[in-house]
Amino acid sequence: MTTDFADPNAPPKSKVVSTGSSEIDKKLGGGIPLGSMTLIEGESDSGKSVLSQQMIWGSLYDGFNVVLYTTENTLKSFVRQMSSLSLEISDFLLLGRLKIFTIQASKLKLTPEEVFTLLLAHLNSNKETDIVVMDSLTTFITHTSIEDTMSYFENCKELCDDGMSVINIVNSYAFNEAGLARVRSISDAHLTLKTEQMGDMIVKVLEVAKVRGAELSTGNIISFDVEPMLGMKIIPINKVSV
Repeated sequence: MTTDFADPNAPPKSKVVSTGSSEIDKKLGGGIPLGSMTLIEGESDSGKSVLSQQMIWGSLYDGFNVVLYTTENTLKSFVRQMSSLSLEISDFLLLGRLKIFTIQASKLKLTPEEVFTLLLAHLNSNKETDIVVMDSLTTFITHTSIEDTMSYFENCKELCDDGMSVINIVNSYAFNEAGLARVRSISDAHLTLKTEQMGDMIVKVLEVAKVRGAELSTGNIISFDVEPMLGMKIIPINKVSV
């Protein structure tokens, strides 16, 4: 994967949330416009976190301040995971350009509603943040009502209207069909991931369902694999044996 980014201390120059790969960004319609609320949903182990990690890395190199809230990693394991994909972030952590907060709701004995309230309060007190990634909301959404879930997403949408970009990651099974339709509808960008058997290969498939305000056409379906030290590697359909 080739990149051509400015110095880590450079001011933001992009108007989109980038993955750091022009090839993948093109499939996303040129990148997700700033100020968008993005829903990344799909099956387990389908590449949701890897896609968000590419977005974090690309955004940092484009000069943005990024905050990650994670139920999936500790700070140390996240840095190690990024390094295994050759996405080095140590300098950005030292500069304060990337902040990582681990959410351990069960240890703190917080309800999903309390977690949503605390997350939103924290975001509202950190308006200098450009891009926020929530990885993942699955545990909280499966244990709360659709009304509380929609209230969270509506508040995220208000933050996006003020210029912040919010990326919410969730397993599709966390919603019933009606709830998932409502969350998809309110989101500005909607990306779905799954795994598929193609010939003798199991590949990850990203469907770009919508990206409001994208500069280029969307609706693309991308097959990819995740390779150590390379990250996301697009697999052309004509190279998959069927």
